[in-house]
Amino acid sequence: MKLSELKPAPGAKRRKKRVGCGPASGHGKTSCRGHKGAGQHSAPEFDARFEGGQMPFYRRIPKRGFKNPTRVEYSVVNLDDLAELGTDNVTIELLQERKLVRRGMPVKVLGRGEISRPITVTAHAFSESARQKIEAAGGKAVLLQPEWTGEGK
Repeated sequence: MKLSELKPAPGAKRRKKRVGCGPASGHGKTSCRGHKGAGQHSAPEFDARFEGGQMPFYRRIPKRGFKNPTRVEYSVVNLDDLAELGTDNVTIELLQERKLVRRGMPVKVLGRGEISRPITVTAHAFSESARQKIEAAGGKAVLLQPEWTGEGK
C-alpha cells in the first residue's frame, strides 16, 4: 500500500449542498431556511441563554446578597508557615516560589502559630496578632502599598 493509493471509505465524502441556485434545484428561493423567523438569517439564531420564550434560568433563580465591586481579596499565610521557611528575610516572591500564596493577589500574614527567631516579613497586610508576634521575636513587619487600592472607581 502506498500513500497515493489511500482512498476515503465509501460514502464518507459527500458533495456540498448548493443552495440558492434557482427553483429547479429544489434549494432555491429561501435556500432551505424556511419562511420568516430567526432561522432565516446568517447570524446566530438565538442568544445562548434563550429558552424558547419561557423565562430563562438566569432570570428565574433568585439573586441574593451584595457583591462588593471594590473588595480586596487577600492570599493569606500564617506565622507557622513562615517559621518553616528557615530564612530571615521573607518576601512575596519567596512565598510565591514556595507556592504558599497565589500570584497576582495581595498577601496578608495571619497570626496562627509561634515564631522564635527575628525575621523580616514583607507583605501587603498583617493581622494585629501577627504583627505583635513578629515584633516580640525581634523581627520587622514591612508593609507594602498595593498597586490596586479600589479608589477612583
